[in-house]
Amino acid sequence: MTSPTGDAPLSPSTGPDVAYRVVDSPVGRLLLAATDLGLVRVAFEGEDHDAVLAALALRVGPRVHEAPRRLDPVATELDEYFAGRRRAFDLPLDRRLSTGYRGAVLEVLSTIPWGRTESYAAVARTTGNPGAVRAVGTACATNPIPVVVPCHRVVRSDGTWGRYLGGVDAKSALLRLEGVA
Repeated sequence: MTSPTGDAPLSPSTGPDVAYRVVDSPVGRLLLAATDLGLVRVAFEGEDHDAVLAALALRVGPRVHEAPRRLDPVATELDEYFAGRRRAFDLPLDRRLSTGYRGAVLEVLSTIPWGRTESYAAVARTTGNPGAVRAVGTACATNPIPVVVPCHRVVRSDGTWGRYLGGVDAKSALLRLEGVA
């Protein structure tokens, strides 16, 4: 872990509970936040980054500091993804914000490969709970690590895209990037 300025390493006892930075992307400004366990949150600009940081302070830990260098590996992988040079992320993830069935859904989402989509119903079947289509939708809508955990790859059974936390334009851009749209 690095200091809030991103310079010197800190022990977990003196570093922030949550390190964050904001990056520009083809789908708008993204807030990236990580703990010592890994990436815990990616937030679209429309989610109100200040509100997201306040929620992280309550749910993860009160010490939230901007630490750009701490998130360099995440920013690099996102840059590679948006440039079409990365098809899967290789980042440690802190999944504490999605537990229970939502966590199980996000595990399944992580297995949907680049350039493919699955229906909400197919994801529900894969989780072993075929009647939980709406719960899958809720898990996608509350995914704390969008783009990296690809909820944008989940569509309605009729093939239409459905809604997306980052907005329909962001979902469209991500699916076009992956050659789906």
